[in-house]
Amino acid sequence: MLRWKQKKAGLLFYMPPDIVSAQLIFVVLSYFFKGHEGKFSVYVHASKEQPVHVSRYFLNREIHSDKVGWGKISMVDAERRLLAHALKDPDNQQFVLLSESFFDPGPHGNGRYSKHMLPVVEKKDFRKGAQWFSIRRQHALVVMADSLYYSRFRDYCKRGFDGKNCIADEHYLPTFFHIIDPGGIANWSVTHVDWSERKWHPKSYRARDVTYELLKNITREEQVQACLWNGVRRPCYLFARKFYPETLHKLMKLLNF
Repeated sequence: MLRWKQKKAGLLFYMPPDIVSAQLIFVVLSYFFKGHEGKFSVYVHASKEQPVHVSRYFLNREIHSDKVGWGKISMVDAERRLLAHALKDPDNQQFVLLSESFFDPGPHGNGRYSKHMLPVVEKKDFRKGAQWFSIRRQHALVVMADSLYYSRFRDYCKRGFDGKNCIADEHYLPTFFHIIDPGGIANWSVTHVDWSERKWHPKSYRARDVTYELLKNITREEQVQACLWNGVRRPCYLFARKFYPETLHKLMKLLNF
């Protein structure tokens, strides 16, 4: 039986090979994890080209692969690839998928459901979220062992299939865990997003949008149900998206870097 020396969080990143995006992630990491080295591991899903990183957290942490396409099953493949590498370290007990800029769970988007998924996935169980997640080791292992549900989303959840635009990475994990372990998931997001513009993607913050009031509202905002951490009411969100690279310097100033 594998035993861990110290519980760590495996931080999984989709990462384009540019310095500005790396700097943005470095701000997040520095703010949340400075002084806690040894309590987390970094895994970067990168293209076959060697990225240039400005942060020591990302040096030699790349998992090289073919190009990943937005809205395609290759996004789910990338998630599974990151999990597979992170699971090799028995100390990693929690896994968080992040991005260079950053799950909105709920029974929405079932208009994308295809009856071809029957009998494995019924429409009533079809769920929508986003690809960013935080899961425990036991759930990561189940994801890696799954082929039944994965194959349904690979074959029948894709853009243009059946006249619908099903985005596999937004539906696969929320649906999968709703079916296999509905009582073992939190049913809320770890990431703040602003959907007020009612577009395909959430609001993207420009430098002019980044203020002390914005950050205060994000950390103070609560979801439909109270967010409790070890029995104490705490802010719901650990992260926020989406921020343009131009926001970097204002974020650093507001966060006292």
